[in-house]
Amino acid sequence: MESIKDKVAIVGMGCTKFGERFDVGGFDLIIESASEALEDAGIELKDIQAAWLGSSGFSTGQPLSHALKLNYIPVARVENACGTGLEAIRGAAYALMAKAYDIVLALGVEKLKDRGRGGGGAEGETGKGPQPSYGIQATAPGRYALAATKHFATYGTERKHLAMISVKSHHNGARNPRAMFRREITVEQALNAPMIAWPLGLFDCCGVADGSAAAIMCRTEDVKKFGFRDDFITVKALANSCGQGTGKNREDYDFLHWEETYRASQQIYQQAGIKDPRKEIDIVECHDCFSIAELMCYEDMGFCQKGTAKDDIEAGSFTQEGYERGGVAFNIGGGLKSFGHPIGASGCRETYEIYKEIQGKAQEPSRQLKNVELGMAHSQGGHPGNFVCNMALYGIPGK
Repeated sequence: MESIKDKVAIVGMGCTKFGERFDVGGFDLIIESASEALEDAGIELKDIQAAWLGSSGFSTGQPLSHALKLNYIPVARVENACGTGLEAIRGAAYALMAKAYDIVLALGVEKLKDRGRGGGGAEGETGKGPQPSYGIQATAPGRYALAATKHFATYGTERKHLAMISVKSHHNGARNPRAMFRREITVEQALNAPMIAWPLGLFDCCGVADGSAAAIMCRTEDVKKFGFRDDFITVKALANSCGQGTGKNREDYDFLHWEETYRASQQIYQQAGIKDPRKEIDIVECHDCFSIAELMCYEDMGFCQKGTAKDDIEAGSFTQEGYERGGVAFNIGGGLKSFGHPIGASGCRETYEIYKEIQGKAQEPSRQLKNVELGMAHSQGGHPGNFVCNMALYGIPGK
């Protein structure tokens, strides 16, 4: 299998503010993110030869073509649960690798707040009856709560450790001008917040949001030919792992690991030649739909040993300050927890954060990390025991 490492470049990106965007529609969000990406890349719409639209709300690629007046070029609409944004980037990257196109657009968008309720709905709400691999009326907070309680019982993790993750995410998001929740919180506030599904309180759960993010991409060998920027980033590796959907229905499922995240991370490390992710990767934007999800990522991605995440949380290893001491910065952009989670856009937004950090152009200087060379984005959709996981590794060319 041919390696994608350093062969595809991201030369422009855009991202809207996430949140309750009642002032605009889905088309407006598409225009907003795409316009910033085009300006960032220094090109016009006529230069785009094909596009990928990631969305759970739109059923075809037509909204992207309609909003941007793409003049009848190919538009593929993709959807892979919460991995949708990275799925759009993955499709665009492999099309470039195949030399089907030269300059492409990958864009994720969601307009969720207008529907009047939060969350992604209970499983089985398909209108076609329950699916055998899903079960009936299983909620995301409930399933993630089972993972949290099992981790507590097995490894001695406590609610305070989850609260510390949320405090870190809100600290980062409060300094991000495009985040949904720009508010610092304390451990005490997190612990005393209304309970959603024990042990997950309100501040352990991310908020559903409206938003969009976009990337302009080309082959790395063509960057100079098209006159693109010098501070582009390259794709180092792409991964997808799709679970069988049986874990949550098995009596022996332990709720103590995300097998799909583990498998996808191993794909990433093998493709990019990563031997020790904790020493080699600078930042990670991970799918922290719940605080326990980020904790599990620490362990299943190999940034710490199984059962030891609480020690690193207490040491601050995955905070900005921890990064400056040689650790890894997780969700420096605020994560889903603070930035918000428009399902189809989140993977693109994670990429946007990594792109800006590597360039040294974080919107708020106090969030800018020094010497960022490698960043990993992670999105997973579903519930413990039944995930689809998309991951991507980005970095400075040649690193």
